Amino acid sequence: MSSDPCSFSSFTRCITKHLNLTLRVDFDRRNIRGQVELTVEALEDRFSSLTLDTRDLNIISVRANGQAATFTMGPKHSFKGTPLEITLPFDLSRGQQVILEVTYETSPSATALQWLSPEQTAGKKHPYLFSQCQAHHCRSMIPCQDSPSIKHTYYAQVSVPKDLVAVMSAMRDGQAVDPQDSNRVVYRFRQPVPMPSYLIAIVVGALESREIGPRSRVWSEKEFVDKAVFEFSETETMLKTAEDLAGPYVWGQYDILVLPPSFPYGGMENPCLTFATPTLLVIAHEISHSWTGNLVTNKTWEHFWLNEGHTVYLERMIGRCMESEQFRQFKAMGGWKELQDSVNTFGANNPLTNLIPSLQDVDPDDAFSSVPYEKGFALLYHLEELMGGPEVFMGFVKSYIQMFAYSSVTSEEWKNYLFTYFKDKVDILNKVDWNAWMFTPGMPPVKPQYDTTMADACIALCQRWTTATEQNLSSFTEADVKSLSSHQIIEFLSLLIQENPLPLSHVKKMQEVYNLNAIMNSEIRYRWLRLCVRSRWEEAVPMAMKMATEQGRMKFTRPLFKEVYNFEKFRELALQMFRDHRAAMHPVTAGLVAKDLKVDVSL
Repeated sequence: MSSDPCSFSSFTRCITKHLNLTLRVDFDRRNIRGQVELTVEALEDRFSSLTLDTRDLNIISVRANGQAATFTMGPKHSFKGTPLEITLPFDLSRGQQVILEVTYETSPSATALQWLSPEQTAGKKHPYLFSQCQAHHCRSMIPCQDSPSIKHTYYAQVSVPKDLVAVMSAMRDGQAVDPQDSNRVVYRFRQPVPMPSYLIAIVVGALESREIGPRSRVWSEKEFVDKAVFEFSETETMLKTAEDLAGPYVWGQYDILVLPPSFPYGGMENPCLTFATPTLLVIAHEISHSWTGNLVTNKTWEHFWLNEGHTVYLERMIGRCMESEQFRQFKAMGGWKELQDSVNTFGANNPLTNLIPSLQDVDPDDAFSSVPYEKGFALLYHLEELMGGPEVFMGFVKSYIQMFAYSSVTSEEWKNYLFTYFKDKVDILNKVDWNAWMFTPGMPPVKPQYDTTMADACIALCQRWTTATEQNLSSFTEADVKSLSSHQIIEFLSLLIQENPLPLSHVKKMQEVYNLNAIMNSEIRYRWLRLCVRSRWEEAVPMAMKMATEQGRMKFTRPLFKEVYNFEKFRELALQMFRDHRAAMHPVTAGLVAKDLKVDVSL
């Protein structure tokens, strides 16, 4: 497999082995001035030119082993950026390495970086910077071979104003006053485990940290730090549980950084330093990525399900160990519903609902959905049932991780290993409709039979509400939800969202007896507000808009904007709120909400 449709870099001809970064973070100009030394190994003889990925970077100079190298910038592509074509002043033979030194600066519009003004932080005094490189945004921060098929180690020195702290997806390696400027401090980091470019991450802000375990600290602004210590107190137990299932944790430190609320995803599994939003209660998913995703990585974004399907599988196995098998079954059922939602949103014939989509000329950000997570999980769960249950199948997953650790894989390689591992059961594996699972849009060909014990109460309550007449409403009481866990309330609301909108009288009664407005759990709140807006409850519109703009997790922000937009009376309000908040939103979130609301993206 020689090409990554999302990268310009020539990785059949050469590979990066190490990056040495020197970065100067400038909050006034909202840019990073950088120098990166790439250790590049030639894979062919008479090697004398190569291409790196860049996006909105200003390239100042390129040197090869200290000698000036000529470079040109190719034509700019809408989402892939601009290829940086470098000609070396000498030839290399296969196996030889060269150190390329690129001096550059980022643009204030770099898609990997979000710059927050002091007003956008909890402390309101200092600015804040964070990066999000997955899938293809590292190239807007560092010129590199920006493909998950290439893994390298890195070292970094980051100069920041002395009131601020820098952390990266690496082990901390000390700090010192900046020799060039006594008002600045240089923080140093090293990442000795080879990893793909999309896992390089940086945060700069008024950060504090507290220890939460023998290999874990939590980092955040001081306003969040005590709450975070409490919220993530089970981290070490989860790490140990994951190690029992998947093998030793190889990254040394497992720290958690609690981001400001504008972060577009629930979490990001940056090595040594998971990024989490204040809304994220479940760290099991990001911990699981330490094995599936970070240690064994999808070779291109078309095989993203290898990262996410296995991670969801592992996350639910952790849930099984820490809670119960019934809890795992309940989560699996909820996941199937998420998949149905995604398929409905994209359309059942949309090729982006394939387990393995073609991303030729597709922006990976546009393809992001719960499909790789939940269709991937459903396939693995189906195979678990065929192969002999959770213990047997977890044996395969652990062996797959050991086999492909420190490398990048395709679905083909995964499937070949599955057939090798279960060589006695090949006749059963051959009966699986692989084409339907992997290359056919829509819902999977087989729906697993999940244990419904924990879901039954949710289904029953949902049915009571959907069938209730005005006269029945008095039969609902606070007791209906008292015995349900928060997971079950989420499920109850999810089920209602899949039905036709309830009459307005019903949602008003639901608020009266359950007081759902008072619940601050984001997963409950965003579903409840969607339900209210769907039933055309005007009082819920300001609450929905507030939630859509006060935090930036796309999972919440996009559906809330869409619901208000679809309420004709408030369509103009949704557009106005978007225009008012757009500048403060993360660039990826803003771009996708603009598409959802059919706003001109070029504005």
